[in-house]
Amino acid sequence: MSSENMLAVHFDKPGGPENLYLKEVAKPSPVESEVLLKVAASALNRADLLQRQGQYPPPPGASSILGLEASGHIAALGPACQGHWKIGDPVMVLLPGGGQAQYVTVPEGLLMPIPAGLTLSQAAAIPEAWLTAFQLLHLLGHVQAGDSVLIHAGSSGVGTAAIQLARMAGAIPLVTAGSQHKLQMAEKLGAAAGFNYKEEDFSEATLKFTKGAGVNLILDCIGGSYWEKNVNCLALDGRWVLYGLMGGNDINGPLLSKLLFKRGSLITTLLRSRDEKYKQMLVEAFTKQILPHFSTESPQRLVPVLDRVYPVTAIQEAHAYMESNKNVGKIVLELPQ
Repeated sequence: MSSENMLAVHFDKPGGPENLYLKEVAKPSPVESEVLLKVAASALNRADLLQRQGQYPPPPGASSILGLEASGHIAALGPACQGHWKIGDPVMVLLPGGGQAQYVTVPEGLLMPIPAGLTLSQAAAIPEAWLTAFQLLHLLGHVQAGDSVLIHAGSSGVGTAAIQLARMAGAIPLVTAGSQHKLQMAEKLGAAAGFNYKEEDFSEATLKFTKGAGVNLILDCIGGSYWEKNVNCLALDGRWVLYGLMGGNDINGPLLSKLLFKRGSLITTLLRSRDEKYKQMLVEAFTKQILPHFSTESPQRLVPVLDRVYPVTAIQEAHAYMESNKNVGKIVLELPQ
């Protein structure tokens, strides 16, 4: 392979995991205020699965290569970089795409240092999940100490991050998940209670746990199929933050009157399509407020939860595993060095 090229995850047409393969493509070059990152690891996200299926195109101007986060070392600095970073620095980064390749270009304002004691694979599991959880809880959900927070998909990357961040904020995290194993993991991370949505009505269980008051905040990546149960267990003046539609996008029934009766707020958000200025603000706040708690010395230590690490050559297997919904925490891909 020439030095102008690199290997990247690629698919020629939308479809199943069997369409994925590694392809030799041109290596990107950093433009003004960007750095070139030599990628060590990238984590898999639901967005990658949706994009592969042809349902979630990258935002305008973003790389069409999969991968919304990565860790690695700075390989080159573009013109007009501010001098905070130097070649060889280990970093982790949030991306609109392009992470599942040997190199990716990144605006320098989106780089984060890797906390002491973490491996590059652990670091790759932080940006997308933890920045999303931080955004949902703090910037949109305005979590307060003493709040009860219902976290759907509690054993996902975002879920495992949200449990820990809610605890750190003095809130009471409750989770839903689809197996006993997932609920046990969530409770180990600090969930006060967990409900198996396959075996019980999480809404009734939540009301029982909160002695009829309901939860102050719901973090919801499910959408359609959960709307009625969500509104049912939302406290008066509660906030319901919707950030995914894994349970479909159609609503049948009196959602608005039920929400109005609760004086509830329905807040929706996506992170990938946000502009660079917003992402830089988010990265800066997260780096100051949260990142120090990942280091081994922190008494309230935060941990990125990794389920499996695959070599990128096993990309088909990694996608199929995520689609099986068995993972607890993140699925990480390691790039050839």
